[in-house]
Amino acid sequence: MTDVDAARPRHPWEAHYPQGVRWSVPLVAQTVPQLLRDSAALHAGRPALIHRETSLTWDQLAGRAWQVANALARDGLGRGDAVAIYLPNTPFHPAFFFGALAADLRVTMLSPLDPIRVLAHKIEDSGAKTLVTLNLPEMTDMAVRLLDQGACERVILCDEDDWGPFPAPLAETPGRADVIRFADWTDGVPTTEPDLDGDPNDVALLQYTGGTTGLPKGAMLSHANLLAAVAAVREWSDATYGTPDRQVTLCVLPLFHIYALIVILLSSTRLGGTIVLRMRFDAGQTLHDIEHHRVTYFPGVPTMWIAMANHPEMETRDISSLRNCGSGGAPLPVEVQMKFERATGLPILGGWGMTETAAAGTSIPRGMHLAKPGTIGVPLPNIELKVVDADDPARDLPPGEVGEIAVRGPNISSGYWNRHDATAESQIGEGWFLTGDVGRMDADGFFWLVDRKKDLILSGGFNVYPQMIEQAIYEHPSVAECIVIGRPDPYRGESAGAFVTLKPGHEPFSLESLQAFLKDRLGRHEIPRTLVFRDVLPRTPVGKLSRKDLRDEVTAEEAAAEAQAAAS
Repeated sequence: MTDVDAARPRHPWEAHYPQGVRWSVPLVAQTVPQLLRDSAALHAGRPALIHRETSLTWDQLAGRAWQVANALARDGLGRGDAVAIYLPNTPFHPAFFFGALAADLRVTMLSPLDPIRVLAHKIEDSGAKTLVTLNLPEMTDMAVRLLDQGACERVILCDEDDWGPFPAPLAETPGRADVIRFADWTDGVPTTEPDLDGDPNDVALLQYTGGTTGLPKGAMLSHANLLAAVAAVREWSDATYGTPDRQVTLCVLPLFHIYALIVILLSSTRLGGTIVLRMRFDAGQTLHDIEHHRVTYFPGVPTMWIAMANHPEMETRDISSLRNCGSGGAPLPVEVQMKFERATGLPILGGWGMTETAAAGTSIPRGMHLAKPGTIGVPLPNIELKVVDADDPARDLPPGEVGEIAVRGPNISSGYWNRHDATAESQIGEGWFLTGDVGRMDADGFFWLVDRKKDLILSGGFNVYPQMIEQAIYEHPSVAECIVIGRPDPYRGESAGAFVTLKPGHEPFSLESLQAFLKDRLGRHEIPRTLVFRDVLPRTPVGKLSRKDLRDEVTAEEAAAEAQAAAS
């Protein structure tokens, strides 16, 4: 412990850190490509990626990244330029991510599930002229549409057959000069390491946030931000689970999302672990992969844990290799968490983070998920959280009071690309960032996420938080998934409306029976006044249930019904 560290005030949450975890973790001034260079040297010959029929070692992955960097530099791209990565989980993704950064470019991540309007906005706003994609038919078609629209100037088209025969038809390369096959683009380009003298404070990643209205904003994350997040994750995980000799991580989370980028790709790079890549999540396939590859770490989102907990193979697959199960992206329903732990003996230790924090924020100390059910845990090393008055963010709130959560640390984004207004609105001085999350802290320094400010329901003068209602509804034995949103109420102004999917074999139930079930779990003002059963509920690209998309769907359905009624 340094003299400075010994002299600083202690945070209340430090008393609950796992043994060996330091809050003040020294950070190395380094860029992301320098991290890959060091890992490739230290772990040469170790498998880095397993993807279908192909395995790449760390030095082989580094060689592919350096080839990408050299090809970009040959084309005249460098500091100040950007590239847009429009890829699913495939080895091309890390090759281009590391390679573009090694060439001093900014990276913009694009989701394969984004509509063309959003894709075009992200490309144009980021300044990217080059789009990298895969020869899946739908992605190739979208890339050509973006070219024709003028959103980008050229497309580099990667071939998924490079990793073994693909089980579905792939697109032919369009016969046009602005679409270049990856193999042709890299033909004759060396795989030697380029000059890696980048500035850690340069923007490495423009990670666009979904938001609830308008087009997404690009959170600016520097090399230093990304690696500070990795340092916090590794400090916590190594002390909690021990530094594994060979960590094997199953990656079904999309690498274009900040959660997977930090906790899987960059964390594994620092550790020299192995990543088993899958393009999409399937509960049965995931259970098989854990057994077959002896997976030690599986991070997911709540919808994945719900699907696995309800899958018939949950009881028969050997998943004893797992040492660490993580959940992020949204609060995990307590009942689902308990069901998985009863079945496997493994706790799902979740936490909280967001795009602007490079995914790192809080984590739940082992054992405390039972002592403090529903908590999102305590701040990770080097990260501070506090609760402020939502109407007056300059006023800190004491433990127990509900307000807006603010965060600061070396992992926090410096602001939003080309959005000085949004940057100013989110910052309250001294490095504090307003998260837009409503929560509280107890006297021990544990935090609870109550809800998003923008999801607040005002019912009869009371603040009603959908997340609290959803947690209670998940305890119903027939409910598979649910979303609660505000619905017009002639008496209360707004009231809670529940949208539910059922577990296989379960029958719909009445609103009155649900209200009776929730009577002892929620306040009278929180009880849903409407109940709708659906076959599926909308999700975001990372797989989280989406209140925004559900609200949009319901609004569109009601408008169509009104138009039909007026016409009849």
